[in-house]
Amino acid sequence: MFVDVAKIKIKAGDGGDGAVSFHREKYVAAGGPDGGDGGKGGDILFQADSNISTLADFRYKRKYNAEKGENGRSGRKFGKKAPDLIIRVPIGTVVKEAETGRILADVSGKEPVLVARGGKGGWGNVHFATPTRQVPRFAKPGLPGEEYDVVLELKLLADVGLVGFPNVGKSTLVSVVSQAKPEIANYHFTTITPVLGVVSMGEGNSFVMADIPGLIEGAWEGTGLGHQFLRHVERCRMLIHIVDVSGSEGRDPKEDFVTINNELRKFNPELAEREMLVAGNKCDMATDEQIDDFRKFVEDQGYSFFPIMAEIHYGVDALMNKTLETLSKLPPIREFEAEPAPIIPAEEINPHEVKITVQDDVYFVEGEWLLQVMKSVNFDDYESMNYFQRVLTNGGVIDALRKAGISEGDTVSIYDLEFDFVE
Repeated sequence: MFVDVAKIKIKAGDGGDGAVSFHREKYVAAGGPDGGDGGKGGDILFQADSNISTLADFRYKRKYNAEKGENGRSGRKFGKKAPDLIIRVPIGTVVKEAETGRILADVSGKEPVLVARGGKGGWGNVHFATPTRQVPRFAKPGLPGEEYDVVLELKLLADVGLVGFPNVGKSTLVSVVSQAKPEIANYHFTTITPVLGVVSMGEGNSFVMADIPGLIEGAWEGTGLGHQFLRHVERCRMLIHIVDVSGSEGRDPKEDFVTINNELRKFNPELAEREMLVAGNKCDMATDEQIDDFRKFVEDQGYSFFPIMAEIHYGVDALMNKTLETLSKLPPIREFEAEPAPIIPAEEINPHEVKITVQDDVYFVEGEWLLQVMKSVNFDDYESMNYFQRVLTNGGVIDALRKAGISEGDTVSIYDLEFDFVE
């Protein structure tokens, strides 16, 4: 079964907790704190695998959790870092955040792509020893790992995409120019999954062609089968639009051409600007007047026209040569850039509930929303720090600290950030 969309939940590992421990040794009085830090939680990475061609496996397993980092131990021993979890997917899989549609990764290269970071390990009590706090009886818990509901979308990597109505000869063309063997029959929707074929042109030149299942009017909004596969056209460097120039299905070739182009434009306006060649197939069933009339119609719109009879290879070489020439002038297959998490203006943040605990004049602040904010803050940048200070004020953190009794110079600890409170 060809499955090109799946929804799963991923959870990177939490960091291990810091240890509370004191050095104990014969003849050594007041050995002091020696609790070690927790280990980092495992990351979640996605790896492209050429041996996988579908997302079907993700229909049965939907939750992926990386391991938690090991807790710190006595003797200043750090907890062990948890192993990373590598999820293998087909080449060309795009990982999106389910709720927002934000692109997290495009898994198209050879290297694994980091999608969810494991939490940092918590500090052991050795970090909290000061001249005035010589016996800290507390440590920090590990930070939670990143967690996402994600949608996996497979967008095939192909140089050329074949588009057109059902039964116009797309599968036949792929079968005669490559080693691909799609099912071919004289009825609509014979092709129900995209088919890839490698077209070898000699002298080391080749390109990948994708037979996209037939589109019909309304495909962009869910009509027919083609709408399921329009996403695979997005990566194609160019398109070959195949039209039954004879009108053997009882349709007007000109209307077919306009309809499919409109479907592509409605699905993604960029596709309307994609380089395109037009192939008029089934010329043996058309009159010379039909072919010449359609040629003029296509060329008047700025497209190159190639009359072909795919089944007997007539005109196909000229079409493939022009395709190779066109590809040589085009940029490589598109890769989607990961999108950064949106930064919410500090002024738009409503007060959120925060939890504050106090131990030995250290004020520990917790709040799930704070974790999200801190991911977008660069603490080495002055403007970013000012943004974070406004967030603490608008989010009610400063007021909550005052209510908890904080004084000038007391220590504030927000996850892996620590600073002295100044009014």
